[in-house]
Amino acid sequence: MEKNNKTRLVAPEYTFVFILVTALFLFWGIPNSTNDILIKQFMKSFEINRFQAGLIQFSFYMGYFFFALPAALIMKKYSYKTGLIIGLILFGIGCWLFYPAAILGTYGFFLFALFVIASGLAFLETGANPYVAILGNSKTSEQRLNLAQSFNPVGVVIGVIVGTVFIFSGIELSDEQIQTMKAAGEYEPYLKHEIMRVTKPYMVYGTVVILWAILMIRTKFPIIPDEEKGASGGKLSNLFKFPHFTKGVLAQFFYVGAQVGTWSFFIQYIQDYTNQPEKIAGGLLTGTLITFGIARFVATFLMKYIKPNRLMGLYSIANVFLVLIAIVFPGWVGLIAVFMTSFFMSLMFPTIFALGLKGLGPNTKLGGSLIVMAIIGGALFPPVMGLISEHFDSMAVAYIVPMISYLYIMYYSYYGSKPSGPLYDLDEEQPVVSH
Repeated sequence: MEKNNKTRLVAPEYTFVFILVTALFLFWGIPNSTNDILIKQFMKSFEINRFQAGLIQFSFYMGYFFFALPAALIMKKYSYKTGLIIGLILFGIGCWLFYPAAILGTYGFFLFALFVIASGLAFLETGANPYVAILGNSKTSEQRLNLAQSFNPVGVVIGVIVGTVFIFSGIELSDEQIQTMKAAGEYEPYLKHEIMRVTKPYMVYGTVVILWAILMIRTKFPIIPDEEKGASGGKLSNLFKFPHFTKGVLAQFFYVGAQVGTWSFFIQYIQDYTNQPEKIAGGLLTGTLITFGIARFVATFLMKYIKPNRLMGLYSIANVFLVLIAIVFPGWVGLIAVFMTSFFMSLMFPTIFALGLKGLGPNTKLGGSLIVMAIIGGALFPPVMGLISEHFDSMAVAYIVPMISYLYIMYYSYYGSKPSGPLYDLDEEQPVVSH
């Protein structure tokens, strides 16, 4: 029985909490993918260019950057549970701010609301990722985290489907139609209507996550040793003694930048090179995200037979070639290549996260926060891709940014991820106590 407990992903007594926390992976996937819809929608309703639209991701992921470390410090002082509840409350408030932002019709207010949402998600990701990773034997941490992360694409798909159906109106005006509507005084009401379409989904999201916060408040959580009185919570300076961790932070920076950049401009790539309407483009985005979700479960299965770092190395090589095809052959061939990158990027976030945290011991919470801060790559890459696209008048050329990212991830997979430094217990199951 002891042997079985050491090899199982989650001990039976922690199953309910594992489910409760795993649901958070689904929740934060929704606003992440809805941003891709907002980019297209706000380009239309606020009449902005691609660089300005890229500020949606910039504002969003800056929330992660600024709040990941404070989240870790709060959880270090109190508990993972406290941090997760704070995150859900901030998430809900940010969603509800969409309504006054729409009433005022101010783009900057929407960016602020997205920042608040992401500040909440910083708490959720800083807490949920390491909590799941250490909720059992360290040898199965990558599998356990990949399993939990497999539900993230479910939320991602929900976000895109809801956005495509309820945010996109399907009305795309030509220059002549715009001039006609302006002359008739109908254009401004049309823009206002397009802005207001974003409010209902976000009001629903906000209500759901606040209700989930109440459920978590009423649930008893298992805690790990560093949450007990007198336990050491680790030091920030200690983290730089682990080369595999610091390289993992950089790998996560490149991965999130590649993922966000790829999906942010996927609709634009489709419309630029295949001339498909926004509803069809949104459907194709949904398809690539479903592929991403299915691939998460496939990766979790394959990790039983292939070491996680080696599998990620193979996946990163595949994506280097796929993105190169998308750059050189823009059109349907390139579109299929970009579409398929979602399959191979699927395992990267949780695998980098788990590999980076291996052997950190009491430094795990702070380590998790720095890896979450690396999500700032998602803030920087879309504006950069937008500028490249504007400069070269080519959305395809902009995809050189994700390609460079996958090259570094390939290096990290095979060389940089090997555990190093004053490692803590890599073989034994980390003890968990109930309260």
